[in-house]
Amino acid sequence: MAFTLRDFQPQDLETLWAIDQRCFAPDIAYSRHELSLYMRRHGAFTIVAEKQTDAVDTSSMAIAGFIVAESNRRAAGHIITIDVLPEHRRSGLGSMLLATAEERLRSAGCRSAHLEAAVNNLSAIRFYKRHGYDIVAARPRYYSGGLSAFVLQKRLKPIQKTG
Repeated sequence: MAFTLRDFQPQDLETLWAIDQRCFAPDIAYSRHELSLYMRRHGAFTIVAEKQTDAVDTSSMAIAGFIVAESNRRAAGHIITIDVLPEHRRSGLGSMLLATAEERLRSAGCRSAHLEAAVNNLSAIRFYKRHGYDIVAARPRYYSGGLSAFVLQKRLKPIQKTG
């Protein structure tokens, strides 16, 4: 299955928020306002994944997932959220989004990336561990419903300069 990645456009917000609501439980999913704020933070970027929906009409695209991440002045990246619609999971899209975000973080000078994952989200924890993230801390009652989160971190390899 082929996906096309592009940068966020303001008209995507409602669709991305609806995807976030579908991907996460109500006490973990972001409100529309929260998602918008995270996407507008200094150093933040959002990458949107689209899939062609019509074999004949090649311009017919639908959003299948997205990732929001940010870099900071301390050379650290933060994966804020990665959302892939259930019907596109296990297609490689999550890995594609994560790798693209990590590359962008490296380009911004980040030497590491971290993220939070609910302690009961075993599939997400396994996914991140497969991609080189390690649990480095726990955040008690991190989510609004009182659920705790693990903090996972990965050291990002510097971009190799050629020439």
